[in-house]
Amino acid sequence: MSRLVLVLGDQLSPEIAALKVADKDRDIVVMAEVTDETGYVPHHPKKIALVLAAMRKFAARLRDDGWQVRYSELDDSENAGSIVGELLRRSEETGASEVLATEPGEWRLITALQEAPIPVSLLEDDRFLASHKAFESWAEGRKSLRMEYFYREMRRKTGYLMDGDKPEGGQWNYDKENRKPPPGEVGFGGPMAFTPDATVEAVLDLVEARFSDNFGSLRPFTLATDRGQARRALAHFIKHALPKFGDYQDAMLNDDRFLYHALISPYLNIGLLDLREVCAAAEEAYRAGDAPLNAVEGFIRQVIGWREFVRGVYFLEGPDYPRNNKLNQQRKLPWLYWGGETRMTCLAKTVEQTREEAYAHHIQRLMVTGNFALLAGIDPAEVHEWYLAVYADAYEWVEAPNVVGMSQFADGGLFASKPYVSSGAYIDRMSDYCGSCAYDVKTKLGEGACPFNLLYWHFLDRQRDRLEGNGRMGNMYRTWDRIDAGKRAQILEEAEAFLERMSAGEVV
Repeated sequence: MSRLVLVLGDQLSPEIAALKVADKDRDIVVMAEVTDETGYVPHHPKKIALVLAAMRKFAARLRDDGWQVRYSELDDSENAGSIVGELLRRSEETGASEVLATEPGEWRLITALQEAPIPVSLLEDDRFLASHKAFESWAEGRKSLRMEYFYREMRRKTGYLMDGDKPEGGQWNYDKENRKPPPGEVGFGGPMAFTPDATVEAVLDLVEARFSDNFGSLRPFTLATDRGQARRALAHFIKHALPKFGDYQDAMLNDDRFLYHALISPYLNIGLLDLREVCAAAEEAYRAGDAPLNAVEGFIRQVIGWREFVRGVYFLEGPDYPRNNKLNQQRKLPWLYWGGETRMTCLAKTVEQTREEAYAHHIQRLMVTGNFALLAGIDPAEVHEWYLAVYADAYEWVEAPNVVGMSQFADGGLFASKPYVSSGAYIDRMSDYCGSCAYDVKTKLGEGACPFNLLYWHFLDRQRDRLEGNGRMGNMYRTWDRIDAGKRAQILEEAEAFLERMSAGEVV
């Protein structure tokens, strides 16, 4: 009896667990473009196009490799509209009564498959280094979870950048060397761009017809959509950008959206690249003397440290984790996140880039859009859904802990040791945004004061009962208390007035 082998749109690897145990001679691969997946949040059109085009190419690759594939395109008249519905339709067609599936990366899909009216065998996704059991064992007994210590375990496990049982160069982390302000000139032309072929063009036409109202520009579309292209994009980054990646990974520029960043996370997260080949390529560049240790360590840390860690937290904490709101922030997400006019250059530039590229790098996400949302008291559930919708690399397993835990501190400190909040000074130091802003980053209150300066103290004041006991926040509160009482009152009054104008839909 044949079985159905489910392959999802973020599982586009021939080594995915379900394919590894399936029988090519008798089992039938099921792949489906369904409205449930394209519409559970208003995904960026570029993300939808990336996934659908890559799915179609991967299905063709499986057929060429001898697999039987039942593929449903989004506009198929018989398309059931959901993954479970398509499995039931294909079961009826083929007589298969069992499904093999690799565990999805989102709890909502796991639940749907577990409750499906057909037996589904869920196999753990072994594309990752840390199994659920391994992460649970590491986390057991810890009051808080810190990526740095987990990362060291991953270094030991993989041997990446290790000198025997010690870290290469004598340090685990070279982050102090990776915080340089933006350079005067960027010697990298950006990530490799690809011209759409016939398969991609057909998908672009479909997405344009069905999702033109979604936030985001579909064209030009230059993303890689198959493994060969993704590997070329990786090689391009390793050769031309990795040497300077570490130095400037936190920097931001008005007129350069990528600096020395790789833009390979969308390819990693849908299976076109494997984390092991990515890390091996980076380490090889270091061993060959083509990239410095601080750059390669910082890059590998993002892959085997942050990426593995956030996945561990997501599955450890369970399906309710994205709904955490320990700071009780209730304000609605302002229209400026969807492209509404704002006088704040940093936010305008980051949102504009997000709209056009479905991409912003980690500091733009954490210290511009994330920092502002946290300072302004935005409901973390709304912030979470925005990030999930607008970025091409966003899947709940990776996005929710980064946003709910790290960016919004909504889990109360499980993920991060303190809130990632700053005044405008940080953005000024790490970017050229402030030079062209309507607000003055040096002005702390009164006419023209940078909203980040006002909101920073407003946030600390209103969250004092929750945060004052945090050992890493004490200096901030002592500084606040030393400010003249009249100035403190003026700061709070001006911050509140700003928030009221923002919530009323005024341009801020």
